[in-house]
Amino acid sequence: MVGTVDPMLQPPKIGDKLHHEIMIRKIITFPDPILRKEAKPVTVFDEALKVLATDMAETMYKAPGVGLAAPQIGVSQQIIVYDLAPEGEKGQCTALINPNIVEGQGKAIDEEGCLSVREFSANVERFEWVRVEAATLDGKPLNFEAEGYHARVLQHEIDHLHGVLFIDHLSSLKRTLYKKKLKKILMEDKENES
Repeated sequence: MVGTVDPMLQPPKIGDKLHHEIMIRKIITFPDPILRKEAKPVTVFDEALKVLATDMAETMYKAPGVGLAAPQIGVSQQIIVYDLAPEGEKGQCTALINPNIVEGQGKAIDEEGCLSVREFSANVERFEWVRVEAATLDGKPLNFEAEGYHARVLQHEIDHLHGVLFIDHLSSLKRTLYKKKLKKILMEDKENES
């Protein structure tokens, strides 16, 4: 059925019983060059991958955010986590490994922000509906559909795996204005450190 995830193909949920100390990771912000690099596909599905996914989820919740891609914490691997629960609520976190949008339809414009793009949000055009292929934390293949907000979150996070930020979908004028604003923010940060 379009716009829903077949229960048999429900993406994996991150467990809360892993035996490690959760680590909140530093979120990398633009213009750090790691955000512009293509992330490497995951080839080993082991406990370390589950630990990374759990750390990413906790980092996302602490920020707080809706989703997080591994490059945003300086890890060049194709893994994303997200939680579609309403703002301020902790729902069920989903992890996708090597996700790829294989089909998209329709157009929708809505406001986006990003944990890696400081103090900025803008309207971005995305597909209204997408079909995604990915793997679970155990390496099992997934193929599912998403629409609306779910589709938007997936597109935003998967873009990160390919070195694309939401600001890349904006006009050059809006990007230039943001870069000027960011330059001021970075100068203020530097002054405050002194």
